[in-house]
Amino acid sequence: MQPKNLKRLLRALERQGLDVSYNNRTYSVRLVNSPDAPVAEVLLPEGFPVEAKALKQLANLASVRHPSGGCVCRACATPDFHPGDAGVAIGSIVETVGQVIPGAVGSDINCGMRLHVADLTIDEFMAKRDQFVEKMKGDYFFGTRDVTMTAEAMRSLFQYGIPGWLDAMLDRVTGSVIKSDLQQLAQESERIFLGGSMDGNWKLAPEELVPDAGIVRDGGLATIGGGNHFVEVQRVDKVENRPLAHAWGVREGQLAFMIHSGSRNVGKYIGGMWRDKAKATWQKGLKYPDSQIFPLSTHSHPELVASYLQAEATAANYAFINRLLLAELLRLRLREVYKDVEAPLVYDLPHNITLPEGKGWVTRKGACPAHTGQPVIIPGSMGAYSYLMVGKGNPAFCNSASHGAGRIRSRFDLNRRGASQNEAELGLIGIDCITLREERRIEEAPAAYKPIQSVIDVQVEAEMVDVVARLSPVLTFKA
Repeated sequence: MQPKNLKRLLRALERQGLDVSYNNRTYSVRLVNSPDAPVAEVLLPEGFPVEAKALKQLANLASVRHPSGGCVCRACATPDFHPGDAGVAIGSIVETVGQVIPGAVGSDINCGMRLHVADLTIDEFMAKRDQFVEKMKGDYFFGTRDVTMTAEAMRSLFQYGIPGWLDAMLDRVTGSVIKSDLQQLAQESERIFLGGSMDGNWKLAPEELVPDAGIVRDGGLATIGGGNHFVEVQRVDKVENRPLAHAWGVREGQLAFMIHSGSRNVGKYIGGMWRDKAKATWQKGLKYPDSQIFPLSTHSHPELVASYLQAEATAANYAFINRLLLAELLRLRLREVYKDVEAPLVYDLPHNITLPEGKGWVTRKGACPAHTGQPVIIPGSMGAYSYLMVGKGNPAFCNSASHGAGRIRSRFDLNRRGASQNEAELGLIGIDCITLREERRIEEAPAAYKPIQSVIDVQVEAEMVDVVARLSPVLTFKA
């Protein structure tokens, strides 16, 4: 079934310099003046808006080619596709050969999802809900958390990620981690994408976080962050793949704890620095690309490509630890309030990252890996279901899946003068959102997001993922 007024839509997009066609819920797009660029494909459920700005951003990304050699050989986007603030659409995926594109990852390097489950009923949780929330507010909002590190531990986490950090903690445990089960954390590394470890270099981290000796008090660690980041308490509402759910330790009626956060200020530091470096290395006298997206080429600057990938990995390692500590603070508070609660990890996986795949690298921006048999976590809004999925490794979409429902209304639109603040219209009736800023409830209201069910259904039909379990929201922490 074609969208209504398809011909009119395609003509309008052509006037904006886009060559767009439509077939079977997939839009194919390319810049009119870049006939040699790969055609980028966007999977969208019927009835979803087609945003010209996002299509233009994806077409620009697909056409990125370094004059010294290197190109995009494949580009696509997931159904949560929408415009990005930095010129790259959220939901974009590109496979590159001979070049990497720092701007395609952006500053929130290894933004990702983490999911735990606990054998705690909703009634048991709600009986002590207020006590639990007050403790978590202290940790997440008021700085009562203690995540002090030795200088050695900080260098190790940047260099080696979770395994390096754990080794340093075994030598000298600090902060609230002294109450943690380090053996449990080590075993859970198997349930983290890449084992929570990439090839980093602590010398590429912000200087103030890697002193020669002493104790480091990093105010960014174990923080949720702004935007669409959150920590959410959920209930396992329905299991659809019982054998797989059983293997992953997931059962109906359990509580679940979903964490969405990334590399915080470390990612901003590294992402911003390398976008500037990529621009600075552009050949003198050569016109800048119209998109202002600057790649790094292995042909002209192989050392810079290697250094960028190591810097990105350094921020990614920090993000793995950030999510682990957010979860560990929560797990420690669960044990304080509800006593013998295990809350094991189901999985932790990244978005916004460059990985060696295919012929070169695959860069995902607001999309997650969905390789065959791999757990995939796709959240809805704080008023909608979230889903635990399993990847099917679909090469047509670079073995990827969406990282959420995707915004349909901008934060500015929701907060502008004259915008409706009606709770019912915003979908906020019955929503338990824990935040210190009322505008965060408005910005992240369910009405700001696309319908998650359509996003899930179209990816299942496209054989990108399958549903394992459905999770319903209980309460959400928003910084």
